[in-house]
Amino acid sequence: MNCLNLTPLVSAKSCLSSTSSLSFYSSTNPFQLPSSPSRSSSATPIHCGLRELRTRINSVKNTQKITEAMKLVAAAKVRRAQEAVVNGRPFSETLVEVLYNINEQLQTEDIDVPLTNIRPVKKVALVVITGDRGLCGGFNNNILKKTEARIAELKNLGVEYTVISVGKKGNSYFIRRPHIPVDRFLEGMGFPTAKEAQAIADDVFSLFVSEEVDKVELLYTKFVSLVKCDPVMQTLLPLSPMGRVCDVNGVSVDAAEDEFFRLTTKEGKLAVERDVVRTEKAGLSPIMQFEQDPVQILDALLPLYLNSQILKALQESLASELSARMGAMSNATDNAVELKKNLSVIYNRERQAKITGELLEIVAGAEALT
Repeated sequence: MNCLNLTPLVSAKSCLSSTSSLSFYSSTNPFQLPSSPSRSSSATPIHCGLRELRTRINSVKNTQKITEAMKLVAAAKVRRAQEAVVNGRPFSETLVEVLYNINEQLQTEDIDVPLTNIRPVKKVALVVITGDRGLCGGFNNNILKKTEARIAELKNLGVEYTVISVGKKGNSYFIRRPHIPVDRFLEGMGFPTAKEAQAIADDVFSLFVSEEVDKVELLYTKFVSLVKCDPVMQTLLPLSPMGRVCDVNGVSVDAAEDEFFRLTTKEGKLAVERDVVRTEKAGLSPIMQFEQDPVQILDALLPLYLNSQILKALQESLASELSARMGAMSNATDNAVELKKNLSVIYNRERQAKITGELLEIVAGAEALT
């Protein structure tokens, strides 16, 4: 019987008591390590021979090669994505501070700027950014859970909502749930570009200016480090008078520090060295005066603000996805190595038991002839 998708467990019997079979227990996880007999005593044993064991070992070896290659590819890409995130943060954060400073000066003047109008919230637009591929652990699941939690909160408040889905995984998720209203489906195009961010910004701008929605929230995964990525919610429109980028609870989502990492090799294997670099933020002078009319400056900077914030979210999400995939493939590779080791031990024991049994048969036959 074929047992390519089975996880091995050595039988408690002596290797000499069975020379032609080996006990296996089925499992849905191809990389699950052998469990204790007490936990799987109720499972039905399936017998496999040496040929099936060799096939299983070769299958695990091939899987290990694939996961190792995917880990290296993700490691090469995440370096570029992380550099884009770190290099883009100072510009977007400084732009937000300038906009908030101008907006505060305009609070005392009777000037109507559409993107700064704070009106009673009747409908909220949720821009949800997910990945285009799987095999990245709980990356996509975490941001979708965050979205579901926010939708439930809006329902409890009696506020209507609509979703702008960015990413293939998010698109397939919302397509299977027709009860969630989706304004637009967008797919990523690999590495984020300003053109891709502008397409999303145009849709958000039209929804807010036409008063179809009263608030726009951005849901994405913030890149913190190789091993940590946090799903966050950020209020995109209207501009908050608090003077910082904040989430729906008023908590800042700005990066207080960035973690650089350098990919190196130790003992022939991929390794990571980390350096913590703090982001310095220079405050604007309270007596700063603008040469042009603040309204003109605000009108010119608001489209750039939308584009930069969405581009930053796309870059953060991509870096988080790649780091999550790198970690998932690293765990899969380690599990494959451990499983291959256990399979080899079982194979050697079974082969030795078979050889010992054949020798015993020869000795018994020779004694019968004498």
